[in-house]
Amino acid sequence: MELVSNYMRDDTLRHALNDLTRKTFGFDFEGWVTDGYFEGDYIPYSFVENGKVISNVSANRMCFLQNGVKRNYIQIGTVMTDEAYRKRGLAKKLIEHVTGQYADACDGIYLFANLDALGFYDKCGFLRETEYRYWVKDEFCREKIEGERFAPVNPLDVQMKQKYMDTVRNSAVNSAFEQTNKFGLQMFYTADMEDVYYARDMDCFIVAKEEGKTLLLQSIICDNRVALSDVLSRIGTDYSKCRLGFAPAPKDSYRCTARQYDGSDDYWLFYLGEQLKSIEREKLYFPELSHA
Repeated sequence: MELVSNYMRDDTLRHALNDLTRKTFGFDFEGWVTDGYFEGDYIPYSFVENGKVISNVSANRMCFLQNGVKRNYIQIGTVMTDEAYRKRGLAKKLIEHVTGQYADACDGIYLFANLDALGFYDKCGFLRETEYRYWVKDEFCREKIEGERFAPVNPLDVQMKQKYMDTVRNSAVNSAFEQTNKFGLQMFYTADMEDVYYARDMDCFIVAKEEGKTLLLQSIICDNRVALSDVLSRIGTDYSKCRLGFAPAPKDSYRCTARQYDGSDDYWLFYLGEQLKSIEREKLYFPELSHA
């Protein structure tokens, strides 16, 4: 058994990682890498035996502007072990290796744990934390401002997709907790352009979808800072509630209500490092499109 890392450009090892990822989570990284969206911030650490990845823990370099302060965090993800090799402590060894590698090289380490793995991360020494989700107050949901409506981006429009990608790389900060190296993860979620919309008069993209009568506004991608009210007024769908997939910028916070969120029936946030205590204290929310 061998420990290997940082091999996403090695076709043989990446395919072995993809095999385990498909078996465990039902997706793989192949298109993300070959289509040019991977830029090096996702670093797998894997035990390999006879050419097969049998256990993995990945470190994701995450750069944020947190209420105006630069923070460099590590997000742990893709924690998995092949069924035939479980109960041997392999994932725990990899967690310990990764946290040892980065403990003194970042401002904190965090992960989103599946609910059936909470005890495992407790034993690994991680602490639990609560985030805050933001809902737009009803009176601000459908403000009327003259302007062009957001329209779906045609996924076959190569020029528009390129414009979106360029804007993702250079987007202004439009939240209180903005990932600044967002390109790789943003494209992991939106490369098919299915939930991407564009308003020409604002020269602005959003990522949004409907959950029943609730609009989930996941991301604002624009070269300039824009007001949340200008964005909401240009969304033409018939929604009665609006939830943000990010923490609003301070200038927009009065339009929103913050609600404690412990992951509910989805996940729990775990962390290592004093700086990450600030997430709960500052009532922040990791952008949903930054989850690895």
